[in-house]
Amino acid sequence: MKKCSRSTHRSLTELNITPLLDLAFVLLVIFIITTTPLVNDLDLNLPAASRHPKDPPRKANYITVEAGGRLWLNKKIVDLAGLQQTLIGLRLEDPDLSVIVRGDSKTRYRQIHAVLDACQQANVVKVDLATEPLK
Repeated sequence: MKKCSRSTHRSLTELNITPLLDLAFVLLVIFIITTTPLVNDLDLNLPAASRHPKDPPRKANYITVEAGGRLWLNKKIVDLAGLQQTLIGLRLEDPDLSVIVRGDSKTRYRQIHAVLDACQQANVVKVDLATEPLK
């Protein structure tokens, strides 16, 4: 009689994990199928769309870049080196500093890039480009 009772106890102590593994593999396949790829390797020409303009921040600082290359920070003329130093001073006063860059449509890209680089060197993280809505 002891042999019979031992065999039943052995079968109860062993768990069958096959259904758990099946469930895990099904969930893994579902997650793989439903996640979007991190890299989009398609070469697409996306259409231009009008964007709803965001409300400007409460205390925005405007950098204006003219077509001739002159820079204005909050209606004061500055050069590129002075712009960076002024931005560092403003950021020290207000750690939540936000800057909106307004460039003339005929401004060269390298001038806008230099302004964005000055903002990055001054550790200003809230930088936006001002645009006109499409009509």
